Amino acid sequence: MHILVTGGCGFVGSNLVVRLLSSGYKVTVVDTMWFGNYLEKHQNLRIVCEDIRNIDQVPMDGIDSIIHLANISNDPCGELNAKLSWEVNALATMLLVEKAIKNRVKQFIYASSGSVYGVKEELQVTEDLSLFPISDYNKTKMICERVLLSYKDDIIIQCIRPATICGVSPRMRLDLSVNMLTIQALVNKKITVFGGQQTRPNLHMKDMIEIYLHFIKHGEKFTGIFNAGFENLSIMEIAKKVTQFVPAEIVISESTDPRSYRLNSDKLKSTGFNPGFSVDNGIEDVIKVFELGVLKDDNQYYNLRVMKTIDGLL
Repeated sequence: MHILVTGGCGFVGSNLVVRLLSSGYKVTVVDTMWFGNYLEKHQNLRIVCEDIRNIDQVPMDGIDSIIHLANISNDPCGELNAKLSWEVNALATMLLVEKAIKNRVKQFIYASSGSVYGVKEELQVTEDLSLFPISDYNKTKMICERVLLSYKDDIIIQCIRPATICGVSPRMRLDLSVNMLTIQALVNKKITVFGGQQTRPNLHMKDMIEIYLHFIKHGEKFTGIFNAGFENLSIMEIAKKVTQFVPAEIVISESTDPRSYRLNSDKLKSTGFNPGFSVDNGIEDVIKVFELGVLKDDNQYYNLRVMKTIDGLL
């Protein structure tokens, strides 16, 4: 089986590709490599350095399934250049699925986002609730879901709405809540919490990877939209968890980010998937690589900081 992974050099992609290869799949990666390439050579791996907007340069011959991760990720990055976000996140996704159908690709798995729900007061946010995306990033994810589902009669579509991911990767990110608060505690012995009462769902990197493998293995058996988040915690609760591993002072500041929601992932569990990791595991992962000297608090691990340095993006 041959799988195309867009954004395969990214935070999730770098781990996912290795897992796919170890499972015996043939993998083609398409990535701009704005954040580098940490993938090692493998006989079953082809890496194409390309922007997915250049659809003619995206190889589809012999592809069975697509895992579409490539996007301008998170709200601050999306606000840097709204036109770029809509082109990469929305337009390119439409072009990808249309080309996939023409090339008889069987399955299209899309990395959406739990943030499409916006602010929700419900204790159980299920897939059938209405969406109220706040930022351009959230809106592009919502639009992509609708575009993809319009092709559900022509190709197997699975839209995954992941929670905020924690844990480590060769292409590390320190701008995600658990990872960010943990590195602050390790480096500064102080954690800055903005607001603190906003509730966010969380998902360990290893569970995210296994969810994609789960849908690759089960193919057309399960289709549609699936929440993927198993620990709904306030930002303050995450900070307090971090201090159980790394003694640090918690400082509270005002927040301009009102997003607050709790994911219910019972639909995903009903397909037979059960999580094996936790936020605590994610905190421990970050601590381990930091103490080994593999990880430091560096600009390269923050998407926004990196994008501001790339010529032609702003």
